Amino acid sequence: MSNNTVTLAHGAGGKQTSELIEKVFKAHFDSPEFTADDAAVLPQIKGRLAMTTDGFIVSPWKFNGGNIGKLSICGTVNDLSCMGAKPMYMTCAFVIEEGFPLDDLEQIAAAMEKTAAEVGVKIVAGDTKVAGKGQVDKVFITTTGIGEIQEGADTSGKYARPGDAVIVTGDVGRHGCTILIARDDYGIESDVDTDCAPLWGAVEAMLGVTKDIRVIRDATRGGVGTVLYEIAEQSGVGVALDQSAIPVDERVKGVCGMLGLEPLYLACEGRLVVVAPADKAEAIVAELRKGKYTANAAVIGRITEENKGRVILETELGTQTILPQPKGELLPRIC
Repeated sequence: MSNNTVTLAHGAGGKQTSELIEKVFKAHFDSPEFTADDAAVLPQIKGRLAMTTDGFIVSPWKFNGGNIGKLSICGTVNDLSCMGAKPMYMTCAFVIEEGFPLDDLEQIAAAMEKTAAEVGVKIVAGDTKVAGKGQVDKVFITTTGIGEIQEGADTSGKYARPGDAVIVTGDVGRHGCTILIARDDYGIESDVDTDCAPLWGAVEAMLGVTKDIRVIRDATRGGVGTVLYEIAEQSGVGVALDQSAIPVDERVKGVCGMLGLEPLYLACEGRLVVVAPADKAEAIVAELRKGKYTANAAVIGRITEENKGRVILETELGTQTILPQPKGELLPRIC
């Protein structure tokens, strides 16, 4: 498919559309459930289901360590995983700009295939639209996922209780920093790479330690800081963070130092915020540190009765300060 590009005819529903689906999407997504009909027919799933949908418009579409295809699978897999649900089926809809190289589209589809296979989730249906030149920034993807909530799992942002431990599953802010560098708006050179990863394995491992996990949240847009403010508001509690315990990659520290950014407000695409009873936290972190994507997991704070609705940062100097709540546009925008 070298030197070919997507044309408006590829979105018109005729021969070219069929060829695009056959040569790119079916070639990478084929399974017994993948359908050419108007809807996929799925086998019965026992128990409670979780369902989520998400749109991805990241620019640039390719960045150090990943691309929009990998991101679209990870985002949906992780949202399901946060509910204690094993990801099972997904759909995906593409909006592609006229002139987008077919080789690049195939690269995106291949990344989706690889990431979905790692988790065991199946892409079973989708849609393709082609927009005129300039109407879309290269390619947009919307995914919807269905997962089976595991027996005993019950998580929500409203379940945090005073005395609980706050855990992150790895270093924070790396994806947002990677996108910022990829856009080259500031002329900064760095080899920082995305933390983008599918995290069902991490959640499954935690549930193997204990089902008594209050909150699991995916720290994407707005980062860990925004997630903690959301949990504080939902549960009517305060959050106290130990600044010295928060894992931050040295490359991210360097970029944030130059630009005056707070790593806690930079996006992650492979990091979870977990709230669990304090007496279970050590075992959870020990199990996470065995994982492929969670070797830097750490307890970074605790849930408090005081300072309800606020996140307090206990600094390395022994002082306390309120972590400013983010307002307006969070930079860099990553989806």
